[in-house]
Amino acid sequence: MSLINPAARQRMLSQRMVLQTVLAAGGSTPQLKAARASLTLFTESQQKLVLQAPQQMAAADAERVGLTYQGPQGVAPVIDVFARQVGTTLNLAERASPRVQDALAQLVDGTDAALEALNTATTTFDQIGKARSDAMMKELSGIVASIQTVAREAKIVSFNAQVMAARAGQHGREFAVVANVLSGITHEIDGLSHKAVALAERGPS
Repeated sequence: MSLINPAARQRMLSQRMVLQTVLAAGGSTPQLKAARASLTLFTESQQKLVLQAPQQMAAADAERVGLTYQGPQGVAPVIDVFARQVGTTLNLAERASPRVQDALAQLVDGTDAALEALNTATTTFDQIGKARSDAMMKELSGIVASIQTVAREAKIVSFNAQVMAARAGQHGREFAVVANVLSGITHEIDGLSHKAVALAERGPS
């Protein structure tokens, strides 16, 4: 699942679609065409959200999304009614039917319920995304802690190697080179681990 909340995109698209439909009902042909394109995108995206998004999730998350849309208090029927109302209004607007204003009024009256349903879906995806991010940050923190442990041990080994090389004098030259290289590596590990710690503390943006 994308890090961008897919239900939130639907919510923004629904608001744009209502505005385009209002303008189309007022006689704007370009807005009628734009509203139809938005409705197609909205409908196709909604199908993907309900049917395909859960397939890309862990079982518990998929079940949660399924309940949000299709459970006893599921929001899918409200969203479907909203999409059909938009379609009906656009069909009447295209025919310049006198009934278009009644259809538009019905659509506007139902917009709050549709937005509430989309907000519910958005909240579900937000919570799933936050739980994923928290789990990733926890895992990253564990990895950083392991790296720091290795770095500390490497520093001790490097220090001991330098001491032994110094004691060996002339015969310890090559050993000293290896010890110095190891010391340099531990400094690099330190720097990388500090960056990782800062990232973990900052968390997802």
